[in-house]
Amino acid sequence: MRRSLALLGLLLLTTFSCWAQSSQLPSAPGRWTAAKANAWYASEPFLVGANYNPANTINELEFWQAETFDPATIDKELGWAESMGLNTMRVFLHDLPYQQDAKGFIKRIDTFLSLCQKHKIRPMLVLFDSCWDPNPKLGKQRDPQPGIHNSGWVQSPGADALTDVSQYPRLEAYVKGIVGAFKNDKRVLMWDIWNEPDNTNDNSYGDNHTIKTELPKAKKIAVIQALLPQAFGWARAAGPTQPLTSGVWQFWRNDWSTDATIPAFDKMMLENSDVITFHQYADAAALEKIIPNLKRMGRPVICTEFMARGVNSKFQTHLPIARREKVGMICWGFVAGKSQTYLPWDSWQKPYVNGNEPKVWFHEILKNDGTPYDPAEVVAIKAAMGKK
Repeated sequence: MRRSLALLGLLLLTTFSCWAQSSQLPSAPGRWTAAKANAWYASEPFLVGANYNPANTINELEFWQAETFDPATIDKELGWAESMGLNTMRVFLHDLPYQQDAKGFIKRIDTFLSLCQKHKIRPMLVLFDSCWDPNPKLGKQRDPQPGIHNSGWVQSPGADALTDVSQYPRLEAYVKGIVGAFKNDKRVLMWDIWNEPDNTNDNSYGDNHTIKTELPKAKKIAVIQALLPQAFGWARAAGPTQPLTSGVWQFWRNDWSTDATIPAFDKMMLENSDVITFHQYADAAALEKIIPNLKRMGRPVICTEFMARGVNSKFQTHLPIARREKVGMICWGFVAGKSQTYLPWDSWQKPYVNGNEPKVWFHEILKNDGTPYDPAEVVAIKAAMGKK
């Protein structure tokens, strides 16, 4: 009896300890319950994919504008993805094509989803993005700047729209229009409301680079901190059957082991997200550390950006951990092309030109002709997916 009581006490202590360390973050209005999110995730396979932009497009505008939308290239490249067992893609949309021609944009998204379905891929669609050039423009996009990583990627919405409240109704119409068009579409895995919303692009268009066209840090973060919950609300008002998210990404700022250590902006993102998503450009030890800190929130966890060889974020090290934990993994980049993200981030300070190209690629799985940069990586992907 004494032993039984001791065991009972140990069990109660362990249970209390786990409860005490679990997340107590509140939920925003309309957010899925944890039970609903976990039931959704239980029916999903181990999700592995890439952030996808066709190799012949420099950014999401060139991807989606009518003049440059290229189903043949998309079909070919998604076929390569299917052959290695990838089952999802993270794909960036943009508000400007919707403003220009909403029906045409929706039709092109429908065509893309049909191509994804053909290749057994269910994509995550990203509505807004705070990274890179803050001044997007419709029409012909500029050519890549030699030797520079993501030299032509553009934000959505741009700085002008962010700081002009008279444009918020059209942003609302965009979110409700796109989500509403595909709210019951089983070809869509989920909705990523805003990529890295508090990214101020210090290394490229911000404080640490000579272009300096980015909004001031404090102003941009304040505007987006107010606008992001509205964007979640717009999406929820459209009635999607798929979950919503916005991924946290700056783990070096705090230890994340308790709610008290999570920065306020990240708490806001988490409180609105049905499913927890995150970015992880660091080694396997860092991945092992952050997964339990995110899982304590009691919801599914998916990594929507990883794989940067220069910082030891790799398929061979990360996919076995993720499979064990059932944490979905979506790498940055699929086919090397006009985005030039096979080059490192520091290329903004020292462009890789005139024969000084790095020996080790930063991102991307495949070369332009569809052959793997490193065949061992494809072996690792297939092994994680149970594909021979």
